[in-house]
Amino acid sequence: MCWSWPLVSVLVFCSLLSVGTVRTAPCQTCRTLTERFIKGLERTANKNFGGGNTAWEEEKLAKYARSETRLLEIVEAACDKSDFDCNRLLEQIEDQVETWWFHRQQEAPDLYQWLCIEELRLCCPPGHYGPECAACPSGPGGVCGGLGRCEGEGTRLGDGECVCDPGYSGVLCQECADGYYREKSSNHTQPLCSACYHSCKKCTGPQDSKCLDCKPGWILHSSKCVDVDECGTELARCPSNTYCFNTDGSYECRGCDQACVGCMGSGPARCKKCARGFRLTGAKCLDIDECSERAIACPGLNEACVNEEGSFRCECAEGFIRRDSICVENLPPTGPEKGLFDDMTDDEVLVLQQMFFGVVICALATLAAKGDMVFTAIFIGGLAAMAGYWLSEKGDRVLDGFLKGR
Repeated sequence: MCWSWPLVSVLVFCSLLSVGTVRTAPCQTCRTLTERFIKGLERTANKNFGGGNTAWEEEKLAKYARSETRLLEIVEAACDKSDFDCNRLLEQIEDQVETWWFHRQQEAPDLYQWLCIEELRLCCPPGHYGPECAACPSGPGGVCGGLGRCEGEGTRLGDGECVCDPGYSGVLCQECADGYYREKSSNHTQPLCSACYHSCKKCTGPQDSKCLDCKPGWILHSSKCVDVDECGTELARCPSNTYCFNTDGSYECRGCDQACVGCMGSGPARCKKCARGFRLTGAKCLDIDECSERAIACPGLNEACVNEEGSFRCECAEGFIRRDSICVENLPPTGPEKGLFDDMTDDEVLVLQQMFFGVVICALATLAAKGDMVFTAIFIGGLAAMAGYWLSEKGDRVLDGFLKGR
């Protein structure tokens, strides 16, 4: 039956799950779950039911130490909410946890041993591996000679082969791996394996003169491993437009200079052929200055030639900008032309208004008098005043603007 715990949201659908599904859960998840469960036991070790009459509650409701209340408190904290694998496993094993809690604690105090190894068969004891918990290879020093680990140890997985520590090899990790040698020991213990000189595959000591065999890219000469220059042999294979560069024990393919089409080394002096836009000058492929060599490098109107490495480009000359593929003069924007009275002050405008009305009045008076000398004199005076203004300093500026069309 399913637990009637406050953990219902975590333990949904538990009646649909079986122990057969549990077998697919990894051993580490079960190990983590039982470790958290034991910590919960320790955390609740000194607690009780609480409330008023604790002695009465323990007598009537059973002791807190073995109560379902305590079990619920431990289970609720056994998995983090974000740990999906732990919560899923907990859903599947409610019957086993209840059985251990109420009936098997005394005879099987190790929850991990009873639940993960014996009941669920997800894990194996230390030094064992696989579905039947077979023994890992062992030798002097323990599992894998104490110099490696057994593949799948502690789980129902793996093939039990030894995965040796760096520097060791063999079925039980008792041999020195390539690039290591056995040190001499003053006592009867198994001496350790130490690293050879970096170019040695096998050696008798750490010096470069103690080599017995060499790693790929090196050749043995007088007990020393000498680098093989692959670039000077047929060993190197580099793609087109690259060259071979020798390194310790190997080589690299590096790109040719931009002036080259194929090369034998770095720089424009090692080209097999010059690239377009370059010309062989002496021993180097150097850039061609198309701007100076071509009569008309840039045929467009108002264009200027700019030389580049291996090429050139056409730009608009200074003071010109490109518009619709044509270089035109870059003129500042022009505003509307000023009128006759734009630069005049308010006082000047007022004087002109007064003079205008004066002239009009004088003219009307003269016409009304039909030649009368008095009105004629007034008319002539108005004209003289207007002429005086136009001859003044301000009048000169207004007149000048008028003559210039402003």
